[in-house]
Parts: sequence; structure tokens; C-alpha cells
Amino acid sequence: MPEDAILAALEWMILARTFDDKAKSLQRQGRFGTFSSVRGQEASIVGAACALDPMRDWVVPQYRELPALLMQGLPLESFSLYFMGHPAGGVIPPGVNVLPIQISLAAQLPQAVGLAWGLRHQGADGVVAAFFGDGASSEGDFHESLNLAGVRKAPVIFFLQNNGWAISTPRRAQSAARTLAERAPGYGVEGIIVDGNDLFAVNAAMQEAVHRARAGEGPTLIESVTWRAGAHNTADDPTRYVTDDDEAPWAGTDPIHRVKKYLEAKGIWTKDEAQRIEAACTSEVDRAIAVARQTPAASSDALFDHVYSSPPARVVDQRARWAAMYKDN
Repeated sequence: MPEDAILAALEWMILARTFDDKAKSLQRQGRFGTFSSVRGQEASIVGAACALDPMRDWVVPQYRELPALLMQGLPLESFSLYFMGHPAGGVIPPGVNVLPIQISLAAQLPQAVGLAWGLRHQGADGVVAAFFGDGASSEGDFHESLNLAGVRKAPVIFFLQNNGWAISTPRRAQSAARTLAERAPGYGVEGIIVDGNDLFAVNAAMQEAVHRARAGEGPTLIESVTWRAGAHNTADDPTRYVTDDDEAPWAGTDPIHRVKKYLEAKGIWTKDEAQRIEAACTSEVDRAIAVARQTPAASSDALFDHVYSSPPARVVDQRARWAAMYKDN
């Protein structure tokens, strides 16, 4: 990665962590819903997203991929509105190549394969990056999606973030496989395992996978081995199941710290640069939250939006009756 690209990647990582801190505070105040932090996995997500072209490639997220969504062009205020329970938070602006956040584990993977297969049929050279966790890899949708992608040579990259836990279930209790990446050959898919806390290693693996997909060589499963530095989400208490022995191997591997140290050695990460980026990230988070909070509340009949492209008569009638009953809401 060129040095300017590394610095830009670090800024995305810091922005994600800045938002994490703000989101946790807002959730504790009752202003945000349950939120899953990116903390500790920033290099995994940003390293992968840096290899994509937002104009032609797609990101299909689970729920912990904030920086990848932003790098594709999703406004931070839209992401904020989602966790405020506002319907506008689920609306993807035109030209932003992302699918909505998916809470149900692995349910987005068949969609990602279909999207990639569709791009291939259209003659487009776009690639689809589908993000998910180790817990999702225990779902049937994971196996079915790899099988279909392998058969059809769909240009999709299955980016598995192995952060050690499926909520409170450790990786060792999920599968007896030595690695999750080694499942890939059984489906005719390339499998790669990479240090998910190493920005450069992740980016190199993703660049290779993107090249293969564009060249028509089919899908890749990347197992990015990282560490969830905190709770699964704001409703979780990891102190009840994560031990000191679990955390010990990951001491000193914070991905943001690693990139800072690298840039310090190059004379690029200075005190002034740190202050500039940290101030810019704080300002952007504050701006996005302010915009989200000033967004007018939706009417109660908004629950009918985005259900049908052309609503049938019975739904049109239901909406009209609902609006009449709750016209003051």
C-alpha cells in the first residue's frame, strides 16, 4: 500500500473507533439501539475495503462493518439513523453499492452470491465482498452459498471475520476444523487465512481475491483472524465468559496502534497529524449525529414503506386506514 493510502486507511480506522465510543455513550443514554462495536477489527474491515472500487464493487455487510460501508459512500448520518430506529436509516442512497445491515446470521450470503452472479451475467466486472463472522460460518446459508458460488464461479469474496466468539460461544466450540478457511476447497473455492489485525496482510489477501474474481477465476473465502476487543454488542457482558488467558495472546496487537507505529517509523505519523485526524473524526461524528437527531420523526404509517415496489390494493387500503387511525402520530 502507498503511504498516502495507509494514512487514509488509518483515518478510516480512527473514525470508526470514534463513532464506536459515541454510539456506546448514546446507547447508554437510551438514544441508540443495541450496537455492535468494530473495536479491535478495524484493520480487518478497512484493509479489505481498501481493495474495492466503490464505483463497481459491492459490500454486503453483517452488522459490524461500519468503515467498509462509509468507504463505499454511505453517509454516517444514515448509519446513525438506523440505530436510532428511524426508517430513513435503512434507505441506501442511489449510487452507493451496499446492501442493508443484516442482523440474522449468514442470511446475507445467498443474496451476495446472487448479486455477484447477476453482475457476471450482465457482463460487468464488479466484485461482491460479503462480510460475516465465525458464528455465521456455522449456519446452513454459509455452506449453501459457498457451494453455489463455487459451481457458478461467482465473483464474490466471502470475508469471514474470525474474532474468536459467536457472542459467548468460543471458536473451539463451533467447529473441529483446524481453520475455517480450509472448508473452502470442499466447495471448489479458494481459501486464505490471514492476520486480521495486520492492515497490510489483509489488504494483500483481498487484492489477490479481487483480482481472481475480476479475472473470472471464481470466489475466495478469506478467514481474517482477529480479536473482538470488547463486548459482542451493548447488551453483552464479556466479563462473564472471556478470561485473561483468552485475551493474553492478543496483548499489543491493537490494529490502530500497529499502523501508527509503522507510520511513526516513516516520519509520517506526527503529533500534528494525530491532532488533525482525531479532530476531523470527532467533528465528522458530531456532525453526523447532529444531522440524524434533527431528522424529522417518521409517521407511524412509514412501516408500510419499502415492503412492495408496487403495493397491492389491500396494502394500499391498510395504509390508508392505519394513517386515519394514527393521524396525530
